[in-house]
Amino acid sequence: MSEVHRIQEERIVLRSMIYNEEHIEVAERIISADDFIYKPNGGIFLAILELKNLELPIEHNAILQKAKTYKFSESDLLEVLSITGVANIETYSHNIKEYSLKRKLMKLATQINEDYMFDKSSSEIIGMLESEIYNITTTKESSEFKVAQEVVTKTMLYIEDMKKKGNLTLIGIDTGFRDLNKQTTGFGEGDLIIVAARPAMGKTTLVLNMAQRALDTGKGVAFFSLEMPSEQLMLRMLAAKTKISLQNLRIGDLQDGELSMLSKAADEMSKAPLFIDDNSSLTINDLKSKLKRLKTKHPEVSIAIVDYLQLMISSDNKDRHQQVSDISRGLKTLARELKMPIIALSQLNRSLESRSDRRPMLSDLRESGAIEQDADIILFVYREAVYKAKDAKEREEALKKAGEFEKAKAVQQEQIQDNEEAEIIIGKQRNGPTGTIKLQFHKRFSKFEDIALDVREPHININTELIDMPSI
Repeated sequence: MSEVHRIQEERIVLRSMIYNEEHIEVAERIISADDFIYKPNGGIFLAILELKNLELPIEHNAILQKAKTYKFSESDLLEVLSITGVANIETYSHNIKEYSLKRKLMKLATQINEDYMFDKSSSEIIGMLESEIYNITTTKESSEFKVAQEVVTKTMLYIEDMKKKGNLTLIGIDTGFRDLNKQTTGFGEGDLIIVAARPAMGKTTLVLNMAQRALDTGKGVAFFSLEMPSEQLMLRMLAAKTKISLQNLRIGDLQDGELSMLSKAADEMSKAPLFIDDNSSLTINDLKSKLKRLKTKHPEVSIAIVDYLQLMISSDNKDRHQQVSDISRGLKTLARELKMPIIALSQLNRSLESRSDRRPMLSDLRESGAIEQDADIILFVYREAVYKAKDAKEREEALKKAGEFEKAKAVQQEQIQDNEEAEIIIGKQRNGPTGTIKLQFHKRFSKFEDIALDVREPHININTELIDMPSI
């Protein structure tokens, strides 16, 4: 079919959209403005969508008022209106999309020349191709600039939608924790969330608990574990889900009732949309390729977790600071591209332990200031009991050396407790307040939980001074 006939098909679709509002929804579901081979037709398409969103009449004069904004002329519109007959809107829309995909793939093929092939590594070429093909097959209209009127319209529609939902405090992915949801409104599309702590504070446990909540609410989870085998992750998730001691699960020391609970939990987990990659040598290009393929095959995947950022490797010879910067920026752009939150765990500098107050702060983020810059939310996990246990162990050893074994035993007994208070410090939140939230940490079964509501003792300390407008 010639290009002239393709343009004629586009006009048929547009004419059908103008005279039948139901056809607008069909076409919008299949095609976007950049699928039109004749760009003014794409402009008319956008004008029709804007009028529909504003609930305004879709007729000649109303569409023509958008001509300057969307770059089409009155003669372009008259060509559309002069079409006669009734179109099979779905078939014609699929024809437009099919030809658009072929044009984009042909353009991509011409971009790969011999010089490019030899200048880049094979992993970079594969990553680029997969990224471009993913973009071609999944993205909608992405014009270089969005005019103010279009942005305002979408913003007002967003506000109206939130109002209809009753001013909900939870908009994004449920974190699993009452007060964290309240302060963050959940993890939003395109957010990069950094969960940072010193070793043994429980950052992996925290994100596993978040992953479990996402699964419980019907969301799919992709977990990239560079530090721990998938079986160990599942042990922790089962311990938290059943509230059976993690140590007992590891050695198989289970009572009949516990075995029954474990069997039920294992059956539920086996059916969950949880996907774990425990390859310990993962590059940012590998992660991008794997997550895009997974998202294409399993669109229910709504959140990704990387444990942890500093263990990712780089294929180039840049210094480590720059490598971590590239990884951080890559995760942020991937989150925006896939329109899903990505949680990345991060280590903190050892120097914080020399301070009298060892609570983390942004300057403690290890190896790169880019992490702070790229992140939308930074959460620090802090448990004072970890340091108290370390100090007690040193006192116990000193007492043993001095021969005071009874005192050493007493110090040891003081540290035996299952439940501890934990602090989740919101060190940065691009679209909301910072502050501290307290949780209960159950060591035996690897689980963080909300502290029971108690009006006598508030457990949220929030700084509300720095609040930006929410992203849309």
